[in-house]
Amino acid sequence: MSDQNHIVSAFDRDLETIQAQIMKMGGLVEAAINDAARSLESRDEELASQVRKNDKAIDGLEELINEEAARVIATRAPTASDLRLILTVIKISGNLERIGDYAKNIGKRTTVLSQIPPVNDSAAALRRMAREVEEMLEGALDAYVQRDVELAKHVIVRDREVDQMYNALFREFLTFMLEDARNITPCMHLHFIAKNIERMGDHVTSIAEQVIYLVTGDRPDEDRPKADTTSLTA
Repeated sequence: MSDQNHIVSAFDRDLETIQAQIMKMGGLVEAAINDAARSLESRDEELASQVRKNDKAIDGLEELINEEAARVIATRAPTASDLRLILTVIKISGNLERIGDYAKNIGKRTTVLSQIPPVNDSAAALRRMAREVEEMLEGALDAYVQRDVELAKHVIVRDREVDQMYNALFREFLTFMLEDARNITPCMHLHFIAKNIERMGDHVTSIAEQVIYLVTGDRPDEDRPKADTTSLTA
């Protein structure tokens, strides 16, 4: 094997390693979304605590991916297309890390909510919303692996459904708070959870947009429409 072929082979292995780390990180984040939503619905403080602890592994993978990506850029002199892949991986890992943070935040609020009487079936509705985001993330990661632009675009469109679910829950929480002052505290926590899930959807959408950029070299319209009609932010 010539030196040039050896360098190319080593570079390919580096890229494969980084991409395997991204998929591992994605799997951990999918599990975090699912576990956080389940812990909320079942009022399972132990599971909520585990979600918070598991976030350290997600953070560790992001750090590892960034270090590996920086090393590859510094030592392998990647071509323009390979550099685009590396930069995409860095951005995807950043979005995954933020989604993991939101799952951890849900775990924190679940611990508080488990000590308060439940409000209607809000936890079940939030779990359905989280499931939608989890499916979006699965689709975005599949689009990344398959370099599938159409699948990535489908993920982006689905984010409007998440926004609409958030809007409906936001109005529901306001109604509950107006009906009974005792609902104010739990509904504020539930609202922040709903907002966290809505933000997860935004980060999944960003991952899908990065897939489109990776495949086409074009960035999707930055002014994508949002269906979140509320004015409160978390």
